[in-house]
Amino acid sequence: MNHSKASVTALFTAFARVYHARHDSPKIFSDPLAEQLFAPQELAAFERKLAEALSFFDPEAARARPDPPTALARMMQVYLAPITLSRTRYAEDLLETAIRQGARQYVILGAGLDTFAFRRPDLLKRLHVFELDHPATQADKQRRIANAGWSMPEHLHFVPIDFTQGDLASALRGSPLNPQAPTFFSWLGVTYDLAAGAVFGTLRSLASLAPRGSLIVFDYLDAEAFIPEKAPRRVQLMLVAAEAAGEPMQTGFDPASLASALARAGLTLHEHLGPEQIQTRYFANRHDGYRAYEQVHFAAAAVS
Repeated sequence: MNHSKASVTALFTAFARVYHARHDSPKIFSDPLAEQLFAPQELAAFERKLAEALSFFDPEAARARPDPPTALARMMQVYLAPITLSRTRYAEDLLETAIRQGARQYVILGAGLDTFAFRRPDLLKRLHVFELDHPATQADKQRRIANAGWSMPEHLHFVPIDFTQGDLASALRGSPLNPQAPTFFSWLGVTYDLAAGAVFGTLRSLASLAPRGSLIVFDYLDAEAFIPEKAPRRVQLMLVAAEAAGEPMQTGFDPASLASALARAGLTLHEHLGPEQIQTRYFANRHDGYRAYEQVHFAAAAVS
Protein backbone atom coordinates (compact mmCIF):
# COMPACT_ATOMS: atom_id res chain seq x y z
CA MET A 1 0.00 0.00 0.00
CA ASN A 2 1.12 3.55 -0.75
CA HIS A 3 0.98 5.00 2.75
CA SER A 4 0.19 8.51 1.51
CA LYS A 5 -2.93 7.42 -0.38
CA ALA A 6 -6.18 5.63 0.38
CA SER A 7 -6.19 1.87 -0.06
CA VAL A 8 -6.85 0.74 -3.63
CA THR A 9 -8.48 -2.39 -2.20
CA ALA A 10 -10.88 -0.26 -0.15
CA LEU A 11 -11.99 1.60 -3.29
CA PHE A 12 -12.50 -1.56 -5.36
CA THR A 13 -14.36 -3.24 -2.50
CA ALA A 14 -16.75 -0.31 -2.26
CA PHE A 15 -17.18 -0.24 -6.04
CA ALA A 16 -18.17 -3.91 -5.93
CA ARG A 17 -21.02 -3.00 -3.60
CA VAL A 18 -22.04 -0.14 -5.91
CA TYR A 19 -22.13 -2.43 -8.93
CA HIS A 20 -24.10 -5.11 -7.10
CA ALA A 21 -26.68 -2.61 -5.85
CA ARG A 22 -27.14 -1.21 -9.35
CA HIS A 23 -27.19 -4.34 -11.47
CA ASP A 24 -27.66 -7.67 -9.67
CA SER A 25 -30.70 -9.52 -8.39
CA PRO A 26 -31.25 -11.19 -6.03
CA LYS A 27 -28.89 -9.38 -3.72
CA ILE A 28 -26.15 -11.22 -1.87
CA PHE A 29 -25.53 -8.10 0.20
CA SER A 30 -27.40 -4.83 -0.18
CA ASP A 31 -25.58 -1.51 0.17
CA PRO A 32 -27.65 1.24 -1.47
CA LEU A 33 -25.50 4.01 0.04
CA ALA A 34 -22.03 3.14 -1.29
CA GLU A 35 -22.72 4.85 -4.61
CA GLN A 36 -23.01 8.21 -2.87
CA LEU A 37 -19.35 8.02 -1.79
CA PHE A 38 -18.17 8.27 -5.41
CA ALA A 39 -18.34 11.05 -7.98
CA PRO A 40 -20.12 9.98 -11.20
CA GLN A 41 -16.94 10.40 -13.25
CA GLU A 42 -15.06 8.25 -10.76
CA LEU A 43 -17.58 5.43 -11.12
CA ALA A 44 -17.40 5.73 -14.90
CA ALA A 45 -13.61 5.41 -14.75
CA PHE A 46 -13.87 2.29 -12.59
CA GLU A 47 -16.36 0.76 -15.02
CA ARG A 48 -14.15 1.48 -18.03
CA LYS A 49 -10.94 0.17 -16.45
CA LEU A 50 -12.55 -2.98 -15.12
CA ALA A 51 -14.23 -3.80 -18.42
CA GLU A 52 -10.86 -3.41 -20.14
CA ALA A 53 -9.26 -5.71 -17.54
CA LEU A 54 -11.28 -8.67 -18.85
CA SER A 55 -8.55 -9.27 -21.46
CA PHE A 56 -6.16 -10.10 -18.61
CA PHE A 57 -8.53 -12.03 -16.35
CA ASP A 58 -10.41 -13.95 -19.03
CA PRO A 59 -8.75 -13.78 -22.48
CA GLU A 60 -11.16 -16.36 -23.92
CA ALA A 61 -14.20 -14.27 -22.97
CA ALA A 62 -12.46 -11.11 -24.20
CA ARG A 63 -11.83 -12.66 -27.64
CA ALA A 64 -15.60 -12.67 -28.17
CA ARG A 65 -15.40 -8.84 -28.00
CA PRO A 66 -18.25 -8.31 -25.51
CA ASP A 67 -19.64 -4.81 -25.19
CA PRO A 68 -18.42 -2.86 -22.10
CA PRO A 69 -21.46 -3.65 -19.87
CA THR A 70 -21.13 -7.38 -20.61
CA ALA A 71 -17.38 -7.32 -19.98
CA LEU A 72 -17.90 -5.43 -16.73
CA ALA A 73 -20.59 -7.87 -15.58
CA ARG A 74 -18.26 -10.82 -16.09
CA MET A 75 -15.42 -9.07 -14.28
CA MET A 76 -17.58 -8.19 -11.29
CA GLN A 77 -19.65 -11.35 -10.97
CA VAL A 78 -16.90 -13.88 -11.61
CA TYR A 79 -13.69 -12.25 -10.41
CA LEU A 80 -14.04 -9.19 -8.20
CA ALA A 81 -17.27 -9.11 -6.18
CA PRO A 82 -18.06 -12.61 -4.85
CA ILE A 83 -15.69 -12.56 -1.88
CA THR A 84 -16.43 -9.05 -0.64
CA LEU A 85 -20.21 -9.38 -0.94
CA SER A 86 -20.48 -12.76 0.75
CA ARG A 87 -18.03 -12.07 3.59
CA THR A 88 -19.72 -8.77 4.44
CA ARG A 89 -23.11 -10.46 4.41
CA TYR A 90 -21.73 -13.20 6.65
CA ALA A 91 -20.30 -10.71 9.14
CA GLU A 92 -23.44 -8.60 9.33
CA ASP A 93 -25.69 -11.65 9.65
CA LEU A 94 -23.66 -12.76 12.67
CA LEU A 95 -23.56 -9.20 13.99
CA GLU A 96 -27.35 -9.04 14.12
CA THR A 97 -27.43 -12.27 16.10
CA ALA A 98 -24.72 -10.95 18.43
CA ILE A 99 -26.69 -7.76 19.07
CA ARG A 100 -29.73 -9.81 20.06
CA GLN A 101 -27.46 -11.67 22.46
CA GLY A 102 -26.11 -8.51 24.05
CA ALA A 103 -23.26 -7.14 21.90
CA ARG A 104 -23.00 -3.37 22.32
CA GLN A 105 -19.84 -2.53 20.39
CA TYR A 106 -18.92 -3.19 16.76
CA VAL A 107 -15.24 -2.88 15.82
CA ILE A 108 -14.44 -2.90 12.09
CA LEU A 109 -10.77 -3.48 11.37
CA GLY A 110 -9.76 -2.32 7.90
CA ALA A 111 -13.11 -0.55 7.52
CA GLY A 112 -12.34 1.14 4.19
CA LEU A 113 -15.52 2.72 2.83
CA ASP A 114 -17.88 0.60 4.94
CA THR A 115 -21.30 2.28 5.23
CA PHE A 116 -22.80 0.33 8.15
CA ALA A 117 -23.00 3.33 10.52
CA PHE A 118 -25.05 5.24 7.95
CA ARG A 119 -26.92 2.32 6.39
CA ARG A 120 -28.24 0.72 9.58
CA PRO A 121 -29.49 3.49 11.90
CA ASP A 122 -31.83 0.91 13.43
CA LEU A 123 -28.86 -1.04 14.78
CA LEU A 124 -26.68 1.99 15.51
CA LYS A 125 -29.10 2.99 18.25
CA ARG A 126 -27.90 -0.07 20.16
CA LEU A 127 -24.21 0.00 19.24
CA HIS A 128 -21.05 2.04 19.32
CA VAL A 129 -19.16 1.51 16.05
CA PHE A 130 -15.37 1.77 15.88
CA GLU A 131 -13.75 1.97 12.45
CA LEU A 132 -10.03 1.23 12.31
CA ASP A 133 -7.98 1.91 9.20
CA HIS A 134 -4.92 3.65 7.86
CA PRO A 135 -5.02 7.44 8.42
CA ALA A 136 -4.87 8.11 4.65
CA THR A 137 -7.82 5.80 4.00
CA GLN A 138 -9.83 7.36 6.83
CA ALA A 139 -9.09 10.88 5.61
CA ASP A 140 -10.29 9.92 2.14
CA LYS A 141 -13.46 8.39 3.58
CA GLN A 142 -14.24 11.42 5.69
CA ARG A 143 -13.81 13.64 2.62
CA ARG A 144 -16.24 11.44 0.72
CA ILE A 145 -18.75 11.50 3.60
CA ALA A 146 -18.62 15.31 3.61
CA ASN A 147 -19.07 15.43 -0.17
CA ALA A 148 -22.09 13.13 0.14
CA GLY A 149 -23.62 15.49 2.69
CA TRP A 150 -23.99 12.83 5.36
CA SER A 151 -24.15 13.75 9.04
CA MET A 152 -21.64 11.97 11.22
CA PRO A 153 -23.43 9.65 13.69
CA GLU A 154 -22.74 10.21 17.38
CA HIS A 155 -21.98 6.52 17.94
CA LEU A 156 -19.36 6.29 15.15
CA HIS A 157 -15.71 6.51 16.22
CA PHE A 158 -12.75 6.68 13.83
CA VAL A 159 -9.56 5.09 15.18
CA PRO A 160 -6.61 5.70 12.81
CA ILE A 161 -3.92 3.04 12.77
CA ASP A 162 -1.23 1.74 10.44
CA PHE A 163 -1.66 -2.01 10.96
CA THR A 164 1.92 -2.67 9.81
CA GLN A 165 3.44 -0.40 12.45
CA GLY A 166 0.89 0.65 15.06
CA ASP A 167 -0.15 -1.10 18.27
CA LEU A 168 -3.74 -2.25 17.83
CA ALA A 169 -4.41 -2.76 21.54
CA SER A 170 -3.06 0.69 22.41
CA ALA A 171 -5.12 2.32 19.66
CA LEU A 172 -8.33 0.75 20.89
CA ARG A 173 -7.58 1.37 24.56
CA GLY A 174 -7.08 5.02 23.68
CA SER A 175 -10.55 5.13 22.10
CA PRO A 176 -13.95 5.16 23.87
CA LEU A 177 -14.07 1.35 23.63
CA ASN A 178 -15.47 -0.19 26.82
CA PRO A 179 -13.41 -3.32 27.64
CA GLN A 180 -16.24 -4.69 29.77
CA ALA A 181 -18.92 -4.53 27.06
CA PRO A 182 -19.63 -7.51 24.78
CA THR A 183 -18.03 -6.68 21.44
CA PHE A 184 -18.25 -7.89 17.86
CA PHE A 185 -15.09 -7.59 15.76
CA SER A 186 -15.13 -7.71 11.96
CA TRP A 187 -11.76 -8.29 10.29
CA LEU A 188 -12.38 -8.82 6.59
CA GLY A 189 -9.99 -8.90 3.67
CA VAL A 190 -6.90 -8.34 5.81
CA THR A 191 -5.42 -11.66 6.93
CA TYR A 192 -4.33 -12.38 3.35
CA ASP A 193 -1.92 -9.43 3.41
CA LEU A 194 -0.16 -10.07 6.73
CA ALA A 195 2.46 -12.52 7.93
CA ALA A 196 1.02 -15.43 9.91
CA GLY A 197 2.58 -14.18 13.14
CA ALA A 198 0.94 -10.79 12.69
CA VAL A 199 -2.46 -12.40 12.09
CA PHE A 200 -2.40 -14.38 15.32
CA GLY A 201 -0.81 -11.49 17.19
CA THR A 202 -3.79 -9.38 16.16
CA LEU A 203 -6.23 -12.09 17.21
CA ARG A 204 -4.54 -12.35 20.62
CA SER A 205 -4.78 -8.57 21.01
CA LEU A 206 -8.47 -8.61 20.18
CA ALA A 207 -9.07 -11.45 22.62
CA SER A 208 -7.46 -9.33 25.36
CA LEU A 209 -9.69 -6.32 24.64
CA ALA A 210 -13.16 -7.75 25.17
CA PRO A 211 -14.99 -10.00 27.63
CA ARG A 212 -15.56 -13.70 27.21
CA GLY A 213 -18.04 -14.56 24.48
CA SER A 214 -17.20 -11.55 22.28
CA LEU A 215 -16.97 -12.62 18.66
CA ILE A 216 -14.33 -12.07 15.97
CA VAL A 217 -15.25 -12.71 12.32
CA PHE A 218 -12.53 -12.94 9.68
CA ASP A 219 -11.84 -14.47 6.29
CA TYR A 220 -8.70 -16.20 5.09
CA LEU A 221 -7.11 -18.12 2.24
CA ASP A 222 -6.29 -21.81 2.34
CA ALA A 223 -2.50 -22.18 2.47
CA GLU A 224 -2.66 -24.16 -0.77
CA ALA A 225 -3.67 -20.97 -2.60
CA PHE A 226 0.02 -20.07 -2.61
CA ILE A 227 1.04 -23.35 -4.28
CA PRO A 228 0.55 -22.72 -8.03
CA GLU A 229 -0.19 -26.33 -8.93
CA LYS A 230 -2.90 -26.50 -6.24
CA ALA A 231 -4.51 -23.07 -6.76
CA PRO A 232 -7.37 -22.68 -9.27
CA ARG A 233 -6.82 -20.08 -11.97
CA ARG A 234 -9.26 -17.64 -10.38
CA VAL A 235 -7.29 -17.69 -7.13
CA GLN A 236 -3.99 -17.30 -8.95
CA LEU A 237 -5.37 -14.25 -10.76
CA MET A 238 -6.49 -12.74 -7.47
CA LEU A 239 -2.96 -13.02 -6.11
CA VAL A 240 -1.48 -11.45 -9.25
CA ALA A 241 -4.00 -8.58 -9.19
CA ALA A 242 -3.29 -7.83 -5.52
CA GLU A 243 0.43 -7.75 -6.23
CA ALA A 244 -0.13 -5.36 -9.15
CA ALA A 245 -2.21 -3.09 -6.90
CA GLY A 246 0.69 -2.82 -4.46
CA GLU A 247 -1.10 -4.82 -1.76
CA PRO A 248 0.35 -8.33 -2.16
CA MET A 249 -1.22 -11.33 -0.45
CA GLN A 250 1.23 -13.45 1.48
CA THR A 251 -0.48 -15.74 4.01
CA GLY A 252 -2.88 -18.66 4.08
CA PHE A 253 -3.81 -21.21 6.72
CA ASP A 254 -4.60 -24.89 6.99
CA PRO A 255 -8.35 -25.16 7.66
CA ALA A 256 -7.86 -28.44 9.54
CA SER A 257 -5.61 -26.84 12.15
CA LEU A 258 -7.40 -23.50 12.51
CA ALA A 259 -9.28 -24.44 15.70
CA SER A 260 -6.12 -25.42 17.55
CA ALA A 261 -4.27 -22.31 16.34
CA LEU A 262 -7.13 -20.11 17.55
CA ALA A 263 -7.16 -21.87 20.93
CA ARG A 264 -3.54 -20.83 21.42
CA ALA A 265 -4.65 -17.24 20.80
CA GLY A 266 -7.35 -17.42 23.49
CA LEU A 267 -10.22 -18.05 21.10
CA THR A 268 -12.75 -20.81 20.46
CA LEU A 269 -13.80 -21.53 16.89
CA HIS A 270 -17.52 -20.74 16.80
CA GLU A 271 -18.25 -21.32 13.10
CA HIS A 272 -16.16 -22.17 10.06
CA LEU A 273 -17.37 -22.01 6.46
CA GLY A 274 -15.44 -23.41 3.53
CA PRO A 275 -16.20 -22.73 -0.14
CA GLU A 276 -18.93 -25.38 -0.34
CA GLN A 277 -20.77 -24.00 2.68
CA ILE A 278 -20.39 -20.42 1.41
CA GLN A 279 -21.76 -21.51 -1.97
CA THR A 280 -24.80 -23.10 -0.36
CA ARG A 281 -25.50 -20.22 1.98
CA TYR A 282 -25.01 -17.24 -0.34
CA PHE A 283 -24.82 -18.34 -3.98
CA ALA A 284 -27.24 -21.26 -4.41
CA ASN A 285 -29.73 -21.11 -7.28
CA ARG A 286 -28.20 -18.04 -8.91
CA HIS A 287 -28.29 -17.77 -12.70
CA ASP A 288 -25.53 -15.21 -13.15
CA GLY A 289 -21.76 -15.52 -12.75
CA TYR A 290 -21.62 -15.39 -8.96
CA ARG A 291 -20.23 -18.39 -7.10
CA ALA A 292 -18.13 -18.89 -4.00
CA TYR A 293 -14.40 -18.42 -4.41
CA GLU A 294 -12.25 -21.51 -4.23
CA GLN A 295 -9.92 -21.70 -1.22
CA VAL A 296 -11.55 -18.77 0.63
CA HIS A 297 -12.91 -19.47 4.12
CA PHE A 298 -14.95 -17.52 6.69
CA ALA A 299 -14.48 -18.03 10.41
CA ALA A 300 -16.06 -16.76 13.59
CA ALA A 301 -14.14 -17.16 16.86
CA ALA A 302 -15.33 -16.40 20.39
CA VAL A 303 -13.16 -14.97 23.16
CA SER A 304 -12.57 -17.87 25.57
